[in-house]
Amino acid sequence: MASKAIPVPAVASPAVSNPLITELAQKDTRRWYQKPNLRALYLLMLPGCLGVEYTSGFDSSMMNGIQTISYWEDYFKTPSGARLGILTASYSLGSLVALPLVPTINERWGRKMAIYVGSVLMIIGAVLQGANTMFVISRIILGYGIPFAIVGASSLIGELAHPRERPIMTSLFNVSWFVGAIVAAGINLGTYDINSNWSWRIPSYLQFVPSITQVLALWAIPESPRFLVSKDKYEEARAILVKYHAEGDENSELVAAEMAQIQATIEIELEGKKMGWRQYFTTAANRKRAVLALCIGVFAQWSGNNPLSFYLKKILDQVGIKNRREQNIVNLGMTCWQLVSGTVAALIVRRFRRRSTFMSSITGMFFVYIALTVSSSQYALHGKKGSGIATVTAIFCYTPFYNLAFNALTYTYIVEIFPFTIRAKGLTMQQFWGRAATFINTFVNPIGLDNIGWRYYIWYCVWLVCEGIIIWWIYPETSNRTLEELAFLFEGQDAQDEANARVGKGLAQHHEHVVLSGAEERNISSKV
Repeated sequence: MASKAIPVPAVASPAVSNPLITELAQKDTRRWYQKPNLRALYLLMLPGCLGVEYTSGFDSSMMNGIQTISYWEDYFKTPSGARLGILTASYSLGSLVALPLVPTINERWGRKMAIYVGSVLMIIGAVLQGANTMFVISRIILGYGIPFAIVGASSLIGELAHPRERPIMTSLFNVSWFVGAIVAAGINLGTYDINSNWSWRIPSYLQFVPSITQVLALWAIPESPRFLVSKDKYEEARAILVKYHAEGDENSELVAAEMAQIQATIEIELEGKKMGWRQYFTTAANRKRAVLALCIGVFAQWSGNNPLSFYLKKILDQVGIKNRREQNIVNLGMTCWQLVSGTVAALIVRRFRRRSTFMSSITGMFFVYIALTVSSSQYALHGKKGSGIATVTAIFCYTPFYNLAFNALTYTYIVEIFPFTIRAKGLTMQQFWGRAATFINTFVNPIGLDNIGWRYYIWYCVWLVCEGIIIWWIYPETSNRTLEELAFLFEGQDAQDEANARVGKGLAQHHEHVVLSGAEERNISSKV
């Protein structure tokens, strides 16, 4: 899949940073599982941070599955068109309402507090949803909580992970979406035969489980060292890096370089600047980042994935696959395949350049959507039974191409292009555009599928071409650099040179300290 990545030229000449930390990290030949402290951190991150996307995946798959349950259809009087759209899209509507507050929590009280706030809200929403206390309102509450947790968790993963594994960890963040989706699909299949409203209320209630695991695991996960440095808690930040990036080695050159780079970068970012929304738009560099946040958010939702995630039943109905148990089996099988292909894409993300990966993904999705359009039209026009099999095949082929970039790189890329001081705002804007795109999609898709059937897929074929052109022209290359090495990607070489000089000064002080400490130890030994 990824070995056929399309080579594309760079679109800009970004500031050249000192790749010292990248080189130091690569010299460490021990794998993460051979380091007790780092291993424990990553295992805690599974439920505490990576697990945040379990909730989104659970919601999407659950809403897909309960539409096949007759008791749900009877209870809500067989919703379709705009009514079905609002029942589904209310989740995204809640997210849009929450977004103005998300960066405030992240920047004032830290990444962990943002995850706590989001998790508690989602627990409340899931309980109300299962109790059927105002179904739409409960989904708005669920949606209100998710962006707090997503922005906090994706930032914390990127800022806490070891430089060597950071791209993989941030890529795996989106993969956890499929874990939640598989669990929900399995639960829907298991409750399908219950002859009461509990057939859909049980899956609705169980949506609070991922949030419970986040709250329980998060207490043992440390705060972001970048956040602590921004609050002048240097020793606390250094202690975290020593413990998890150097396995307790106080004289680690990697930790010294990281601390010097983090301090220098954040100091330059904060000098004479406020961390308000104005900073986000006042410079040409940040305006470029704002455009990229818009593109990343919208493209991740408008690349043809939304109909397959939320309205698979309608798509299968239109090609003659109408048995509801078969539809649930297809949903579960597709979600398992998404997990496999998504995990593979995340694990190989370091091997290829970002732009090549995005272009390969877009090209593959374009051809798959052409095949999906053709197979669906053949059933509509001629009633060919084989068209249903061809459609399911196209849906399964779509998944690895989407996961290659839009699952594996969405949070990796957005974390890389935004420096610390506006990273939460950048993620918030990406969430805003993504949730807005999802709200529009989930509301409009059932209307389009009902009214024009297979012809609706032509829109996605055209739009994928537009995405490819935009990515080709404006997406910068960010691979093989740490977050601080990318902090001044758009600011120019002068800003990067200043950061490099400060890092050099900080490392010189560290080396002097190590030399003096060694001399003192030798003096003490000679006296003894």
